[in-house]
Amino acid sequence: MIALVGIIVQDESSVEKVNAVLHDYGDCIVGRMGLPLRSKSMNVISIVLDTDSGRINALTGKLGSVGGVRAKALYGNV
Repeated sequence: MIALVGIIVQDESSVEKVNAVLHDYGDCIVGRMGLPLRSKSMNVISIVLDTDSGRINALTGKLGSVGGVRAKALYGNV
């Protein structure tokens, strides 16, 4: 399954935790783009994943449990 995960990091101190979670799922990450929005004091990250829905849900759940972070997935059946 292919999914696009959108991540908004509003707490600068959470960046390391987000990167650690993403590192744990590196084997299923096809692409990643991060944009620092300094004027808004936030970072926006988009991730393309190729894995099963269980791992996608686990990833977004772990990211969402980090303070100052929101994550949502958009699924495409392939």
